[in-house]
Amino acid sequence: MTKNIGIGFYAGLPLTDPDALQYVDLPMPTAGPMDLVVAVQAVSVNPIDTKLRVNISESEEPTIQGYDATGTIVATGHQVTGFHVGDRVLYAGTTTRPGANQRYHVVDARIAAKAPAGPDDAALAALPLVGLTAWELLFERMGFLPDAGANAGQSLLIINGAGGVGSMMAQLAHWAGLKVIATASPRHFDWLQQHHVDVAVDYHDNLIESVQRAGFATVDGVAILHQTEPYIMPATKLVAPLGHVGALVTPTAPLDVTLLKNKAASLDFEYMFAKTDNQVDLDSQGAILLRLAGLLAAGTITSDVTTNLTPITVDNLREATAAVETGHTAGKVVVSGGWE
Repeated sequence: MTKNIGIGFYAGLPLTDPDALQYVDLPMPTAGPMDLVVAVQAVSVNPIDTKLRVNISESEEPTIQGYDATGTIVATGHQVTGFHVGDRVLYAGTTTRPGANQRYHVVDARIAAKAPAGPDDAALAALPLVGLTAWELLFERMGFLPDAGANAGQSLLIINGAGGVGSMMAQLAHWAGLKVIATASPRHFDWLQQHHVDVAVDYHDNLIESVQRAGFATVDGVAILHQTEPYIMPATKLVAPLGHVGALVTPTAPLDVTLLKNKAASLDFEYMFAKTDNQVDLDSQGAILLRLAGLLAAGTITSDVTTNLTPITVDNLREATAAVETGHTAGKVVVSGGWE
């Protein structure tokens, strides 16, 4: 191994500030009992990077982000099984440890998966965060079955179907047999169709009327992948008895969920880092990633890399982050090709 280096910051600053992202010297990571040390080959930038960065106070220690990565194992902890030096892996990591924007990164083996042959590093690095979020909400929180065609005859409404999580959820729902309805701007309707959405709904229009006009009096699930408050009332009206409403975004006001009670329907929140934050059910994330990577390799799903900058440098990571911060990117933004 050579020396370790990362790209991080000492205070949450606007991206226009030269110190918002900078090279920092880091100690060479060592593997704990359940850890992998990974030579990082590709990372993906996500909206959560910005959301977390701007709220971080000044510190003498650098903050290293990066919650999507692919790389090659260079060391393993003594309790690790199923992984070996030289294996290519993918993972999302955790907010409780430094992120993957560094040449050598340490990650808990339980939340990583071996990468299949076929997909390149960029495609794999774009998969973990959105894939885990979509899978956990759809199959763990909302209770649909994670097998091909297993939910035939059931329906799912996705709010914000053209976003990163929405695009992945639409593909997974289609694979699992659900009829998929999704909202987006009309300019993204072609994107929805490419991701196996059966019915596209203009998000400007009345949601209840649009869904019912498309032939759905109710739907078995509603996934709110945008602000929760504006959509909770139509979601509770549209969801079928014994159905599920899923949400991602933290509410900033009380939610009226009264209509769910007599339907015995649920409201389920998903937070991809909940398992690592609380050290619960860690193995499930590695297992989910293994299945997601298999679906990617088989061509059943795509990870939608639309921007891929090479190699991993501070300038390329800044450019990638700036693209994500616009809020108007379609698909995933990746920085790959290893470190200079």
